[in-house]
Amino acid sequence: MTVLHSPEPDIDPAILLEAADWLVLLQSGEATERDRMALAHWRERNPAHEAAWRRAENMLSTFDQVPPKLGHDTFSHLGNPGRRQMLRLGLLALAMPAAWITWRHSPWQEWVADLRTATGEQKLIDLNDGTHLVLNTTSAANVAFTTAERRLILLAGEILVTTGRDPSPVSRPFIVQTAHGSLRALGTRFTVRHFDDRTQVAVLEGAVEVHPAVSIQTTVLRAGEQMTFTGLDMQPVRPVEASTTLWEHGMLLARDMHLGELIAELNRYHRGVLRCDPSVASLAISGAFPVTDIPASLALLETTLPIRISSTTSWWITVQAR
Repeated sequence: MTVLHSPEPDIDPAILLEAADWLVLLQSGEATERDRMALAHWRERNPAHEAAWRRAENMLSTFDQVPPKLGHDTFSHLGNPGRRQMLRLGLLALAMPAAWITWRHSPWQEWVADLRTATGEQKLIDLNDGTHLVLNTTSAANVAFTTAERRLILLAGEILVTTGRDPSPVSRPFIVQTAHGSLRALGTRFTVRHFDDRTQVAVLEGAVEVHPAVSIQTTVLRAGEQMTFTGLDMQPVRPVEASTTLWEHGMLLARDMHLGELIAELNRYHRGVLRCDPSVASLAISGAFPVTDIPASLALLETTLPIRISSTTSWWITVQAR
């Protein structure tokens, strides 16, 4: 019979990340006596540090349950960054709210979402509160309006939001929720793009309050500012790029962009596989490319760079050296 134990008390994810880094250092074989003394001091400084360390050691012990040959090979072939990432992901999985983890790993929700676009498709939608939405390619969102709030849950893709004047007699905040946190609109126009490991928000008008999922920190972005954030933290604020909303008009602007990155962006709009050979992925390219006409964009690339477009069918296309 399997006994399920109640979860341990919550530990600040930032402390769990520190514990993971300490454990990686000890496992690397490069730790000095000074390092070990510093670790001991770190553990003694705060009960939460000791709890995080025990959790990290327990996580490492799970590798012992893998067949020895496989476990040893897998772990030994990972450099310190790889070990650190494995431990961090494992520890954070224990720290994240269960609902958050479920959502992050439930792609079926995209298939049954209230609002959806197919590959290469864009949609303009007016919500019943007067909010205007533009959904970019391969996007999915659910609408969850109540008497207390207006919540839009972005499951995948990218949206452009222009909030409306809420007709409700009770003021209801407008919130966009992603797997990485929430965005509260303060009378505004903004874009939100959902990546697997982060969310990007750019404010065009008004302001937006950003709140990562497992952080107590918040910040307010003003018009002309953008930011990338994860469930744990926020990256520095940057100016909004002029090309941020060009996708709404079917265009993609590249400025000294690596060809591999450009092809990855165009692939979002291609019904099939569009890949870039590593031998040409680092080539720099600038220009405006229509995302609604992928063959035209590829033809433009072929006349600009020393590349050729190889395809067996219109579905599978490879960009490679000429």
